[in-house]
Amino acid sequence: MVKDSRVTYRRRHAYNTASNKTKIVKTPGGRLVVQYRKKLAKGPSCPDCKISLPGIPHLRPKEYSRLSKREKTINRAYGGNRCGNCVRERIVRAFLVEEQKIVKKVLKSRGIKPKN
Repeated sequence: MVKDSRVTYRRRHAYNTASNKTKIVKTPGGRLVVQYRKKLAKGPSCPDCKISLPGIPHLRPKEYSRLSKREKTINRAYGGNRCGNCVRERIVRAFLVEEQKIVKKVLKSRGIKPKN
């Protein structure tokens, strides 16, 4: 005969919602008890290319408040917000735009019409 495998919630929240997920565990005494699971954290991602940001832990929002600043960011421009490749792309783009402005200025001073 199969032993009874039913368990009850240990907290007062009685519905099977996303915040009330459980796991059934057998204790050393042979009893089946409920352990509550934490929600999985997605972690920050780059808004440009949508990849997960490397070097930043995937935690729930409240847990980030317990970390120091150096554990939540990366030491560079846009650190903790954009990935390294997107930052490099932005820097190169800004540099090329400035170069283009200088070229236009030089051509204008020489009286040559710039090509578009």
